[in-house]
Amino acid sequence: MKPWLYGCIPRPHPRGERACSTTIQHVPSRVLILGAGFGGLELATTLSEELGDEIDVTLIDRNAAFSFGYSKLDVMFGRHTLAETRLPYADIEKPGVRFLQQTVLSIDAEARRATTDEGVYEADFLVIALGADYDLDATPGLADGGNEFYSFEGAARLGEVIPTFTKGHAIIGVCDAPFKCPPAPSECALLLHDDLVARAVRNDCQISVVMPFPRLVPPSPETSAALLDAFVERDIAFIPDRRVSSLDPARSVAVLDDGTEMPFDLFLGVPRHRAPDVVLESGLAVDGYIPVGQETLETQIPGVYAVGDVTTVGVPKAGVFAERAARVVAASIVATIRGGEQPEPYDGRGSCYIEFGHGLVGRVDVDFYSGPKPTGVFNEPSDALVRDKEYFGSSRRARWFGS
Repeated sequence: MKPWLYGCIPRPHPRGERACSTTIQHVPSRVLILGAGFGGLELATTLSEELGDEIDVTLIDRNAAFSFGYSKLDVMFGRHTLAETRLPYADIEKPGVRFLQQTVLSIDAEARRATTDEGVYEADFLVIALGADYDLDATPGLADGGNEFYSFEGAARLGEVIPTFTKGHAIIGVCDAPFKCPPAPSECALLLHDDLVARAVRNDCQISVVMPFPRLVPPSPETSAALLDAFVERDIAFIPDRRVSSLDPARSVAVLDDGTEMPFDLFLGVPRHRAPDVVLESGLAVDGYIPVGQETLETQIPGVYAVGDVTTVGVPKAGVFAERAARVVAASIVATIRGGEQPEPYDGRGSCYIEFGHGLVGRVDVDFYSGPKPTGVFNEPSDALVRDKEYFGSSRRARWFGS
């Protein structure tokens, strides 16, 4: 990886002859980023800020637009339309960065090369930020007998289904761990409660949350207790340490991993997550995801990094952790190009906003690496945190898309 190329440039000779003058031409280092979620967007933005036209960043994603993950709940409960959540990648205008809407078909990590449905791309630095896919088929009956709310398409469908739910048992069920944004099932339950109250049908409905954790937010007992208090206040049942292993659509029954059967009238599922096929086929994955070094998020192959949900680095699968990891990767790449010192190791910290219903938002600040075990500090739900969450979104929209 040589950012400088020594070349011989023809120049006019005083006698009309051609002579050769040795000059230095700058050849930008090439960075190929696969995936334009939190991690990919923050990485491309930081590299552009640090190096500008001295870097050649290619950012590839199969989608035409980005949406914040928490917007799925807004779509489900009629706060926003699907179109209103989308931020087009075409709006990205940053020095040294180009976006391509293409689908990655294969990854050759040793060669730092990716093949898409439209071309082949090689780089000096390869960063894999393709996130996690949803495996509905891993839970028999989920595709036919339930509704998942973790994809935007699923959330949009539920935006039409939920208003028709007026009585019976609603189950918010997690099908396996790990899964993105661990507080999301709790948020879904609390917002569903508000929706049913607003439609004056809450007394005719039951709400249950099934989760394969002993607590609603495992790193933070305080946050878990606050959510559980909110559940008790609203008569929402919590079934801990269990996952939904299958659905029986004919009988409208969810079967848990211990054989317990729970009848339902509305099932809202969190599907099993897994790395995309192209990652599994690349040879980089171990036990389903890409292992990386905690210090700089580099894989076992020099110059190849991975950030976000596609990795196993000991933190939750959530955008804020991918974003923070991307800053470390950017600093590592800049240091390598400029010959400087490597950055401070990734610290495993992040803050997650939590919808508590009644128009209030709480927050948990989590630290996964500093102590002997992960810790989380709970911030009580408030109007102020509603504004903080709004700023969280607007500041990143402005930073990444200039809007």
